[in-house]
Amino acid sequence: MTVSEKLDLRSHDIAEDKVSELLRLFPEVRTEGGNIDFERLMLTLGKTVDVGKERYGMNWPGKADCFKTIQAPSLGTLRPCPEESVNFNTSENLIIEGDNLEVLKLLQKSYLGKVKMIYVDPPYNTGNDFIYPDNYTESLQTYLEFTGQADAEGRKFGTNTESDGRFHSKWMNMMYPRLYLARNLLREDGVILVSISDHEVAALRFLLNEIFGEENFSAQFVWKSRKYPDSRAKTGVSTDHEYILLFTRSDRGVLRGVERDESKFTNPDNDPRGPWMSRSLLGLATKAQRPNLYYIITDRKTGRSYDPPEDTGWRYSED
Repeated sequence: MTVSEKLDLRSHDIAEDKVSELLRLFPEVRTEGGNIDFERLMLTLGKTVDVGKERYGMNWPGKADCFKTIQAPSLGTLRPCPEESVNFNTSENLIIEGDNLEVLKLLQKSYLGKVKMIYVDPPYNTGNDFIYPDNYTESLQTYLEFTGQADAEGRKFGTNTESDGRFHSKWMNMMYPRLYLARNLLREDGVILVSISDHEVAALRFLLNEIFGEENFSAQFVWKSRKYPDSRAKTGVSTDHEYILLFTRSDRGVLRGVERDESKFTNPDNDPRGPWMSRSLLGLATKAQRPNLYYIITDRKTGRSYDPPEDTGWRYSED
């Protein structure tokens, strides 16, 4: 008789990892029960702890519950589907279908700190583009319930309209746990890109700043999403673009973009500000538009004077 090996089906405990790391860094704050003495931790950190009520940051109704959602273990299981797959035994590609919060939790065990790039295309919160639950502690049933049906207990689902008093809060409560878990999956040199529109670009930037650190913001790309004017625009402005926010996991995340070229920079006059290069001082404004940018420059060595063209002017004011 063989005894089957019992597998731990619970998702990775992120809170336990954080506590273990704190106790590793500060063993003196461990209590008799193995918990953290926060008063002792603040004393250990000294002046580096901000205990005031007024802090720079972002807060909203339900933010505290986001951490409960993050820490709630998942008992779900990923089920392979060989009959729906192509080259199931040899392919190195993987598609997972399911509620993304549940899947992100399940991936913490196998892919923690291993993912090079994450791209997220979330609901833009335009008022009717995503269905939300009243309780964000979701189960695997969420995927079926999000089709618009209520569950057996009559749990309410509906679109997030701007008339709702928690219009932005509900969207952020949905996004925060997912971005938090996504960060855990990234390698130290990993990056995350998130598409968004004008509706929540400001809120998304704050969320990513808090989760990834403002120092790890790399770029806010403008993506031209519309080729022709939108005649439905209510503001008189046809917005033809969306955004993609790019954050790195750490300062080790480097992009293969245009490298900084300093080959033309020199310092023949030993300027204390460092190397420089000669560039045109002409601007873009006419004399009528920016009269302060139109003045005579005289070379002190030769006495020669230079007037800017009236249709450009100088780039900088005289002072």
